[in-house]
Amino acid sequence: MPYHFYRQTDGPSSNSRPFGSTSVPSDTSFADISSADFLVFDQERGSELLGSSPSYEYIFPVSDAVHEAPVYVPSQNKLYFTQLAPPPGYLPQLVIDLNQDPPTLSEYLPDPPVYAVNGGTFSNGLIYWGASGGNNSIGGEETRVGLVTVDPSTNKSTYLLNNYYGFYFNTVDDLFVHPNGDIWFTDPQYSWFNHLTDTAPQLPSLSYRFRPSTGAVSIVDDYAIQPNGIALSPDATTVYISDTGAESAPITQSAASQVGATFSPLGRRTIYAFNISCDGTYLFNRRPIWYAQDWVPDGLKVAANGYVLTGAGRGVDVLSPQGDLLVRVQTNYTVQNFAWVGDDLTEFWMTGQGGVSRVRWNLAGQNLSSPST
Repeated sequence: MPYHFYRQTDGPSSNSRPFGSTSVPSDTSFADISSADFLVFDQERGSELLGSSPSYEYIFPVSDAVHEAPVYVPSQNKLYFTQLAPPPGYLPQLVIDLNQDPPTLSEYLPDPPVYAVNGGTFSNGLIYWGASGGNNSIGGEETRVGLVTVDPSTNKSTYLLNNYYGFYFNTVDDLFVHPNGDIWFTDPQYSWFNHLTDTAPQLPSLSYRFRPSTGAVSIVDDYAIQPNGIALSPDATTVYISDTGAESAPITQSAASQVGATFSPLGRRTIYAFNISCDGTYLFNRRPIWYAQDWVPDGLKVAANGYVLTGAGRGVDVLSPQGDLLVRVQTNYTVQNFAWVGDDLTEFWMTGQGGVSRVRWNLAGQNLSSPST
């Protein structure tokens, strides 16, 4: 990069200052970066995953609330995702009907309703959700942070887990289902910061493994300041966890005095890779593979070929398993999460604050209906 150049650090709000905002007065062509849909950092691998005619489309404008947990249900060809507060107590989720041309967006409410869903995946015909809201009365019922399944064929929701030996979980931010049926999830403290729960944190920020067949809950990592995204490689040998500790807040015991999370540009915004034991029960060999160059690494998933994707600020970064940045998809809104849809799983939908968009490329997602291991 020719001198003189300067990139300002991200500010305390979600208005990130992306790579394209870097000032390079001696190279006027650098300004073109801001208007590109795709930035390619590795010519060979980037061109391969994009294909000959990649496309990006902004499909739906949505509110500036957080939009999370997109889950594709192949049998229905529908994409379910969620809207967190504001407004407080908002219960409906959202669903995109991909059978329609153009796709349509509508509200969706399971029975019973599930409050403040933050993470989601699909396995064995069921939607798995991380419910991040806790309140004595939402929709007339008490609800607590935990793990929930929804059967899309019947619309019925079922709580699987709502406590750690009597303590409330904090958030249940993201999750995946291991081929052996265990559910791995992260539990940062964002629900308290964002006024989605009525009780101050009773547990530190941790990551867990839950075995539904026995009810056992085990801690798998206590290193992350705010563990956020969690994902499994296609061969089930590597787990990735993102730490978004750069976005945090001091904890008070009173909701009235609790401030929202603020961003520190020098804080933790790192993706870590771990080896997973042969029996699928514990992690070892933690190593950092990526420090987010824009905002924090929020949503986290692994493509069918092992590439790691994360929603970070106004876009999605595509990384090699070793953490090389290959491609960045650029958006005009903050991306929280994403999912692959369609028969060949090369259509890629992103959800976030202010928008829902679609990419068509060669990079396929994992087939969650038929896991490879």
